[in-house]
Amino acid sequence: MKTFDLNAEPRLELGKKSVKALRKEGKIPAVINGGAIVELPFNGTLKPGEKLVEIDDKRGIITTDVVVKNDDVRKLIYTPDIFEVNLNVNGETKKVVMKDLQFQPVKDTVLHIDFLEVYPDKPIVMEVPVKIEGHAEGVKAGGKLVMSMRKLKVKAAYTEIPERLVINVDHLGLGKSLAVGDLHYEGLELMNAKNAVVCAVQLTRAARGAAAKAAEA
Repeated sequence: MKTFDLNAEPRLELGKKSVKALRKEGKIPAVINGGAIVELPFNGTLKPGEKLVEIDDKRGIITTDVVVKNDDVRKLIYTPDIFEVNLNVNGETKKVVMKDLQFQPVKDTVLHIDFLEVYPDKPIVMEVPVKIEGHAEGVKAGGKLVMSMRKLKVKAAYTEIPERLVINVDHLGLGKSLAVGDLHYEGLELMNAKNAVVCAVQLTRAARGAAAKAAEA
């Protein structure tokens, strides 16, 4: 997994008015989830931007509201690559991954970013891009390779998550498909439904015609 260095400021003012002002300044509100779990009642001191969210009567989790500059995150957002982000806030560097993005539906600008703090011994679930390699037998026979899923959800320690899930299709014949249950990667657990089709070689009109002629002959 590639690394990306990013600076953030604690977000002290919440609400629609402050969000609007931030966006005019070319900044994006964000939150860091997955922080430390603490016992309740909490007697510690929260840093700027931090808040305590109750999990149950005995435990809470610390999240951090932050602000990042739009120009600083362009290479992080507009790419299929997955990054381990070294996020500096309050003079401390947290290791996070980008978990979710909210876009403005018309202008397609980024409205909000969700980061997830990660630890080497704590598995996370992330979507990983799929990369096809090889030349399918079915394509050589006149079929068309169709991708149904371009990303798969995997569960693993973040240090084990690859940048791509490589799928070799050399032996995929005409009319055949590969489902999630057919794929196996060491150290990774695939979280999608096992019967979900990832890719398939569909019969084209030309291939059907050739098969019909062959049958008649």
